[in-house]
Amino acid sequence: MPEFNRVLIIGASTGIGKALAENLLNGGASVAMVSRRREPMEELRIKNEELRIKGTGASHPYGKAFVYVHDVRDYDKTESLFQQITGDLGGLDLVIYNSGVMPSMQENEFNFAKDKEIIEVNVMGAIAWLNEAAKRFQQTKSGTIVGIGSIAGDRGRRGNPAYCTSKAAIATFLESLRNRLSQHGVKVVTIKPGMIDTDMSRGKPGLLWLISADETAKRIIIAAQKGKSTAYIPRRWRLVSLILKSIPSFIFKRLPV
Repeated sequence: MPEFNRVLIIGASTGIGKALAENLLNGGASVAMVSRRREPMEELRIKNEELRIKGTGASHPYGKAFVYVHDVRDYDKTESLFQQITGDLGGLDLVIYNSGVMPSMQENEFNFAKDKEIIEVNVMGAIAWLNEAAKRFQQTKSGTIVGIGSIAGDRGRRGNPAYCTSKAAIATFLESLRNRLSQHGVKVVTIKPGMIDTDMSRGKPGLLWLISADETAKRIIIAAQKGKSTAYIPRRWRLVSLILKSIPSFIFKRLPV
């Protein structure tokens, strides 16, 4: 399994992104955290620095945390910030795109402003950042890219059309990157979580097989280390996806999902 010593996480302030940062830092990796919200990233950086000081000389020291405030919709700034982060880390082994939004949507609501935000953050932001990662890793002939999709992208569900579209788009984009970069020794991993206990999902009805952000992060890291093409988290969602994909459209459109 590859060692992830220098990691970039886009969308690292809360939920899965924060849990990923904590787990990777605790494992000794240096982690660059990118998010619009500075405060939660700074709290994690300070906590980690205290642990690093206490653990000086330990066989598995804590890694160093870096904080960068950035809105992924500032596409013109992506390239320069990516280069700055790579320099600060002294290289790059793993890039994780976790930024995502899922505004609440009523059954009969059609809201372009919400849809636009979803596509800009979940899709365009991912393309902007992961293109930079792809260019670098293609040159270095190594590296791992992880994108956080969702089982929601496997079918067009009625609840939030733009969100389902965004997750289907990121899955296809990651597959294309995988096919292009595999010949250069680069791994591209698509993560498709089910229902995770985060601020995005908390309080929503019909939550099934809910798992914590920390457990999700651990499973994502394992999938990245193994270089899996696609990983459903938990794995039982793969079976659910196969069942959903097998349902004919004339039946699926009548289901309350």
